[in-house]
Order: sequence, then C-alpha cells, then structure tokens
Amino acid sequence: MFGSRAKTTMPTAEEALRGRDTRPFTVPTTHEVLGTPLEGPWPEGTEVLYVAMGCFWGAERIFWKLPGVVTTAAGYMGGYTPNPTYEETCTGRTGHAETVLVAYDPTQTTPELLLKAFWENHDPTQGNRQGNDIGTAYRSAIFWTTPEQERAARATREAFQGEVTRVGGGEITTQLASADEVGPFYYAEDYHQQYLHKNPNGYCNHGPNGLTCPVGVANLPAQTDIVPPA
Repeated sequence: MFGSRAKTTMPTAEEALRGRDTRPFTVPTTHEVLGTPLEGPWPEGTEVLYVAMGCFWGAERIFWKLPGVVTTAAGYMGGYTPNPTYEETCTGRTGHAETVLVAYDPTQTTPELLLKAFWENHDPTQGNRQGNDIGTAYRSAIFWTTPEQERAARATREAFQGEVTRVGGGEITTQLASADEVGPFYYAEDYHQQYLHKNPNGYCNHGPNGLTCPVGVANLPAQTDIVPPA
C-alpha cells in the first residue's frame, strides 16, 4: 500500500503507460454496504462528485457513511492510461489519482456537506502524498460534474485555507478540475471496493484532522450532524 517508490511528478501523455481498450478485471455489481448498484443505474436526479484524498480505502468509507449518498466506488482518475490496474497506478506512470466516486441525492445532501467531510478528513497541503503514501496517485483532488459542485469546491477550498492558515499550516495543494477536463473514472479491482468493510482492521490513513470547514453549514442546520468515522 505504501507508495515510496512512486513518482512524485506527473508523467506526460507520451510518458504514460499505454493501458488497454477494455477493463482487465471484473467489478462487483452491488455496493457491499449500501446495497445499491456500483455502476448504476441510479435513481433519477442522482449526481456524481469525484474526490481524491490519498489511499481510496479509507476515503471511500468516509463517504458511504454520509446521509444522502447513494453509492460510492474506488477507482482511478485524472491520468492518461486507459483502464489502468492498481499496480500500474501505484508506479506513478499512469498519472491517475486514487479516487472515490460519490453518487448522491441532491435533495438529501449538498456538495458543500460532502466537501466538508473531504476537507476535514485528510491533509490537503501535502502535495503528491498523504502521510506515508507517496506519489502522484495519492494527491488531493476534487473533480466536479456540475456548476454547483464547482462553486462548492472553490468556496470550500477558500474557507478551509483560512482555517489552515489560522493554525499555521501551509498552502492547500488540492487539484480542482472538472471531470470532463481530466477524463474518465476507471473503477478499481473488486478487492478494493468497500475494502474496509471487507477488512475492518485494514490499513486506513484517514480521519479528523482537527479543523472545521465552515462553508455551507449555517444554511443547512438540519443536515450538519455528520460524525466522521474513526
């Protein structure tokens, strides 16, 4: 799991591994915890946000516990190699970040509340690493699919930077981009999906970082009672 040998600089499209035309493994049809389709179809109106915050095992668990989330999935996004494998992504030669797909009901939650959990449960100032996990695959990123998500990403980043600066922290390095700009989300292998449900004592590098992201909370008091997982 530790990526100490991974590249810490992004490859170019020419340098990236070639990949393949089709997925080289199977993906389960159903979420192990939520019982919902992993790849859809989902209820009408469902929206999708993609987040990267280091190892996707712990990151995915944070989001499947949140109110209003329809399904989550671990995968690879933001790189060049089509249909990458985990081993390829860990080399840093695909350009992908370990990413979590978050499908949610916008009548039950908001991008601000989802991103509140994102900011509060990792260190977004570490660049191409998260703790002991080193490499571009472990970078922090938000990839949006709607204008509302983009506005929330930019507003919450600004608000959380204020909190980080207040306690003497550095500049946030989180990549902000549209999903259309960075390319497809590729589902990860079966054993990565809901990994910490299948392996309760498995490796997890996520949890409360001690700071609070203030954006969006004041306007939605009925939906702010979210307790991050231990």
